[in-house]
Order: sequence, then C-alpha cells, then structure tokens
Amino acid sequence: MQLAPPDDARLRFIGRIRTPWPDRAACPRQGSPDGPECRLELDPCWHAALAGLAAYPAIEVLYWLDRSRRDLVVQCPASDGRGFGTFALRSPVRPNPIGTALVRLVGIAGGVVTVRGLDCVDGTPLLDLKPDRALFTPKAPPKAAP
Repeated sequence: MQLAPPDDARLRFIGRIRTPWPDRAACPRQGSPDGPECRLELDPCWHAALAGLAAYPAIEVLYWLDRSRRDLVVQCPASDGRGFGTFALRSPVRPNPIGTALVRLVGIAGGVVTVRGLDCVDGTPLLDLKPDRALFTPKAPPKAAP
C-alpha cells in the first residue's frame, strides 16, 4: 500500500528498553511473565514520574516498534497463504507501530524499571508506562453525576 509519510502526531520517547534480543528474529512472539529480566531506562527528566509505580505488581509498557514496516494491510503470519487483516494480529507491522505489553514489575532503582514479559528488540524506544488497568484504582474523586 502506498501511504503518505506520517506527520499528524508527535510522540516523545521517555527512554529506551534493554532486552537480550538484538533483532526481531531473536525476539519471542509474545512476552512471558517468567521470561528474562529486561530494563526500561528512563531519561533523567522522567525519573520523578516513577513515584508510586512500585505499588503495582504489573504494569503496561508502551513502546515504538521503530524497525517495523508500516504499509501492510493484510499479512500471512504463518506463511501458508492465509491472510489476516493487520488489526486482527499482534504483529509489529502496523500503520502506527505501537507495541504494548503487560509485564511483571520486578523493581525500580533510580530511573531503571526492571520487568519480565517483554518481547521487543534491544534499544526499542519507550513511549509510556501505566499501572495495569485491572489493578488500578483512580486517585481522583469520582465525577459528579450530570
């Protein structure tokens, strides 16, 4: 598919992800909660944003799949001729290559968050961190009824 260059969103990377996998071929297809420890190395300006995150045993990691193609509408993941729409897959090949993983939080030291359960290439840009939505309780008071 021929697409115009993406230019309608601006993202700010908050750090880099360190994993044992040097390239996509070495990455697991899906992360595992008992997989190897990986490090989320945040830029110094974001270290204070980690306050309170250690209270959650699981967090969601959003990352930018910077080495992925962005132009496939249909993919054949098993190479058997059966095509699936990109949005029906968890393939890194997407129009906006945002990866997301629910990972087990191992610890936080300084600006480094150690986790288990990732499936991305070493050096992948880090977009955001969030508590696991199933474990999160809102900090703000409830909204008033209309």
